[in-house]
Amino acid sequence: MKTIIVGGVAGGATAAARLRRLDETAEIILLERGKEISFANCGLPYYIGDVIKDRNKLLVQTPEGMNARFNLDVRNLSEAIRINREQKTVIIRKVDTGEEYEETYDHLILSPGAKPIRPGIPGLAEATNVFTLRNIPDTDKMRQYVDETRPAHATVIGGGFIGLEMAENLVERGARVTLIEMADQVMAPVDPEMAAIVHEHLRAKGVDLILADGVERFEQAGTQVVLTSGKTIQTEMNILSIGVMPESNLASEAGLKLGIKQTIQVDETLRTSDPSIFAIGDAIEVKDYITGEPVHVPLAWPANRQGRLVADIITGRDVRYTGTLGTAVAKVFDLTVASTGVNEKRLRQSGRRYEAVHLHPGSHAGYYPGASPISMKLLFDPVDGTIFGAQAIGMTGVEKRIDVLATAIKGGLTVLDLPDLELSYAPPYSSAKDPVNMAGYIASNIVLGDSENVHWHEIDQIVANGGLLLDVREPSENELGSIPGSVNISLPTLRQSLDELPKDQPIYVTCQVGLRGYVASQLLKQNGFTVKNLSGGYKTWATVNRDREARSQVREEIAVTITKSEPKRATKEQITLLDTCGLQCPGPIVELKTKIDQLQDGDQVFIKASDPGFLPDVQAWAHKLGHTVHTAEMNKGIVEVLLEKGNTTTQPVQSTVTKADDATMVVFSGELDKALASFVIAQGAQAMGKQVTMFFTFWGLNVIRKPDAPTVEKAPMERMMGMMMPKHAGDLPLSNMNMGGAGQKMMKKVMKDKQVDALETMMAKAQAAGVRMIACTMSMDIMGIKKEELLDGIDYGGVASYLGATDDANLNLFI
Repeated sequence: MKTIIVGGVAGGATAAARLRRLDETAEIILLERGKEISFANCGLPYYIGDVIKDRNKLLVQTPEGMNARFNLDVRNLSEAIRINREQKTVIIRKVDTGEEYEETYDHLILSPGAKPIRPGIPGLAEATNVFTLRNIPDTDKMRQYVDETRPAHATVIGGGFIGLEMAENLVERGARVTLIEMADQVMAPVDPEMAAIVHEHLRAKGVDLILADGVERFEQAGTQVVLTSGKTIQTEMNILSIGVMPESNLASEAGLKLGIKQTIQVDETLRTSDPSIFAIGDAIEVKDYITGEPVHVPLAWPANRQGRLVADIITGRDVRYTGTLGTAVAKVFDLTVASTGVNEKRLRQSGRRYEAVHLHPGSHAGYYPGASPISMKLLFDPVDGTIFGAQAIGMTGVEKRIDVLATAIKGGLTVLDLPDLELSYAPPYSSAKDPVNMAGYIASNIVLGDSENVHWHEIDQIVANGGLLLDVREPSENELGSIPGSVNISLPTLRQSLDELPKDQPIYVTCQVGLRGYVASQLLKQNGFTVKNLSGGYKTWATVNRDREARSQVREEIAVTITKSEPKRATKEQITLLDTCGLQCPGPIVELKTKIDQLQDGDQVFIKASDPGFLPDVQAWAHKLGHTVHTAEMNKGIVEVLLEKGNTTTQPVQSTVTKADDATMVVFSGELDKALASFVIAQGAQAMGKQVTMFFTFWGLNVIRKPDAPTVEKAPMERMMGMMMPKHAGDLPLSNMNMGGAGQKMMKKVMKDKQVDALETMMAKAQAAGVRMIACTMSMDIMGIKKEELLDGIDYGGVASYLGATDDANLNLFI
């Protein structure tokens, strides 16, 4: 048996090696037009970026090595130029000499790959600084150009995988990069709200991102790029990365049937329209594993798999290629972006029934250092739970979750099976409920009819039409940003506010990421309300809207940008360092506020945070309070901000009427969870510049009792009441599920594991931050509580003291 393989690299080289392992007697000829027969084409951008420093590490196998290991007839610099199907021969030309000769075959495998698209853009032929990336020679040219010219600016045309990888590596080489994408988003496999995360990160890394615009022409030998919109870009280097087209000329000229996008058409056995000729890799049309539609998916895994299968088929094994799922992953600076299956755009176009859920779980246990959020999207059939696809973006742990979901799809699992997956867990790697399990729980709730979703692209119109959007986050979170038109009633106070909500219309619920929204939805649903939860919460909505604002170049305080201002000169010793890594929102902001209050106007603080959401939050916070953000960027998953304290002692007079902007609250409850909620709100409001006054009355007085209070003289009735009440904040019970104190202990353990301050610590920080605490003297008399039993620094007064504080407040709460 004689087999000729046209093309090496992934598919062809794999087929050759597998054929030899299955048949030691077969005659195998491997033809490769280039010098290298097998190289790591996915690693080429990283060699240009000097991440991979040794060029030889890109060479997977040499002709000599393949010959020695597998006894193959490897012929590099040899191009197949014509196929005679009737005679079963191939005409081959030696690239270096031009000599042509003929070889017969029993089986022919076509693995010619795909080449970069070079459109007929005016001026392209005359441009001397335009590059494409496909092979080692392309890489050598680009690497040499970057090494020798050190371009200060480079333009990348195309926002696919290669374009983004090249943008990152050129930034690493010191170039300012402009990325141009004709579509309205980069990375077509993911949906717009997921791509918005990538857009925000690219901008934060200094990439000038231009979307929904194309190249009209090149001028001045490629140093000036004119866009369709009329914009012009001065540049020293251009990378064309607008897609690939299959190398199907050889097949077409031989009369083989072609499919979509001029791909070579094959069946499940990878045979072309000629049963003696097979085709694999980036040049072929494949069946979409989810939809069954013909697609072109030029990725490494399908090419390698097809190479092995075609060898099995030629040697008589009954195997099939069942289709391509399109599982892919890419590194974009500090982000990992991965997807599998089909996206929402394609599902919508196909008219299929589907539902989507968004979630933002941690990459691993929050109490273990280094945890960061993963933004996930799962697409599925809302009736039978069939999984259609998934997307995930984050710093770490992203590809692991997508690989599990890709396996679930191939295994025929539904969303109802995902909670049953017993996945590995230890705090450095995951949580006891893995993000895949969580996605399954959320999607299962929809399939089982336990909850209904509303989505980021629907909610604005719903509110505009008079719909009620209920934000159940804490007021301190709401202060940092909210969906216009939403009403803020925090989850801990929702049960006391049910009478304020209408039952004659749907209520749409949002929180930060969707979890508290689900809890609130269930609470409302069981109290007779019609409810839908905003999938992904405020975080998903806000990411999309920040992206929209950045596109329109409206630099509001919530747009994440690289700040252009120059900080005043300061020595390392003059800059205060603040590390809040590991703290969750609003922890970093609260810590920053505390530190800022200790500094003088004009002093600088350099703050680090592991929560990516801190990047937009700190800019909004600083803008509101008059501080200057000099730099705000993300490096290796850590947000780093250099901030200068503004002049907070004198503010310009905007009006003769002073705007009320303080916060007051009555703390009536003596229960742990409600006390926690009150101090979380207090700290958040104080951090946002509000003067906070807390008025403790009746059972709330137990919150501020000393743990080591002295013995004081009391009447018999006062002593009896004292025996029945908690002695201090550490004794407070939970309002629900206290279970004789077991629930309280569980709550405290979870708080410790999640690095949430204990109530006593929150109280001390609140006092240190300037929160005013007033004990109601009338309630003290009734409850038999003496001043000696209360914390130091407490003020004493009656209702007038509280009402006086409310005159300057625009936030009043009763807890």
